Amino acid sequence: MLDETTAPLSPREDVSPAPADPPAPSPRTTVWLTRLLVVGLVLAAVNLRPAITSLGALLEDIRAGLHMSGSVAGVLTSVPALCFAVFGVTAPRLARRFGPGAVVCAGMVAITAGLLIRPFTNGTVAFLAASGLALMGIAVSNVLMPVIVKRYFPDRVGTMTGLYSMSLSAGTAVAAAATVPMTTALGGSWRLGLGIWAVVAAVAVLPWAVLLVRDRRSAATRAGGAARQRRERAAAPAPRIARSRTAWALGCFFGLQATGAYITMGWMPQIFRDAGVSAGTAGLLLAVTMVMGVPLAFVIPRLATRMKNQGPIVIALGACGLTGYAGLFLAPAAGAWVWAVLLGVSNCAFPLALTMIGMRARTGPGVVRLSAFAQSTGYLISIPGPLLVGVLYQHSGGWELPIMLMGGLMVPQIVLGVVAGRDRTIEDEC
Repeated sequence: MLDETTAPLSPREDVSPAPADPPAPSPRTTVWLTRLLVVGLVLAAVNLRPAITSLGALLEDIRAGLHMSGSVAGVLTSVPALCFAVFGVTAPRLARRFGPGAVVCAGMVAITAGLLIRPFTNGTVAFLAASGLALMGIAVSNVLMPVIVKRYFPDRVGTMTGLYSMSLSAGTAVAAAATVPMTTALGGSWRLGLGIWAVVAAVAVLPWAVLLVRDRRSAATRAGGAARQRRERAAAPAPRIARSRTAWALGCFFGLQATGAYITMGWMPQIFRDAGVSAGTAGLLLAVTMVMGVPLAFVIPRLATRMKNQGPIVIALGACGLTGYAGLFLAPAAGAWVWAVLLGVSNCAFPLALTMIGMRARTGPGVVRLSAFAQSTGYLISIPGPLLVGVLYQHSGGWELPIMLMGGLMVPQIVLGVVAGRDRTIEDEC
């Protein structure tokens, strides 16, 4: 979308300017573009999870309205991670062809269209297809958020990663908490309750569309800049990501933290309810866990970028997770609020993983490939976790084995996170 001649806060490469290069933008133009890009990042991040969490809040009503079987509903809860893995790998190719900003803009359009169509379908297949359209837009945007930050805010990776991670967490929590009350206010129709989120997504299209239109209008005057970008890409061959131990460690770390997050969101209320906690309190406990990610998602990336090695943060978050699971195992009801807080802190491995994606590659193409590899690999790893917990719960008749599994997965997550947090880049290994 934007290139180095218009990108805010992005240093120019040390190459001889082509005769056709346009003049540098004025400071006023640069400030305007920077602010618009920040707004675009925040709005995009807010819309990366409501399609999922709003669905969970109304799942029982949706099942009844569409005559959806329990098995199909179970598949529906696993579709997001599968779509993130499958469609996320297409992001690098699309970004090379059209530019990361244009792809994010298209992603926001896909989210809007999917959320608008989904509530008004009359069958399960159509509902799944519309959900898939929205999730496709989320998948490519997921991958390209670290790329946008690295490319246009290279000196503020921690701050900007924290900002959009915090916005993502806020969007997740608000959609989970507000969907049911909004549905009630709109007359109790689950279709309107789901559809209202299309309006929020449509707002996110606007700043990216403005940036895209501006970029297209100035394309003729940026021929020299485009030629320079082609020379830079040719001079910096893409790393062979599968040869990098750091990339594999980061992908597996991403997958294990996503597994823990999905298990927590899907099963933690049931754990508390089976321990004697009321349904309302169990919902509040889950909300506390999710809300913990809002402030910490801003703090942790900024802290991580000030450290050469992010291993200590990984260990601290893992220790919180291990303590939280131990508490759920030994005294789930007695210390419920403490365990909810600790697991909320542990789930902040997500913004840490996003930050490390931006730090473990030196070049823009490297960040694109690493982001796609780590997130696609990670979401594939996360698919069976919640299902396995459900199977163990059903066959054992209690939560002892599932909680032991959750705590056991935290150990390799810590080890892999320490490896991924070492001060090196994938270009050093490929």
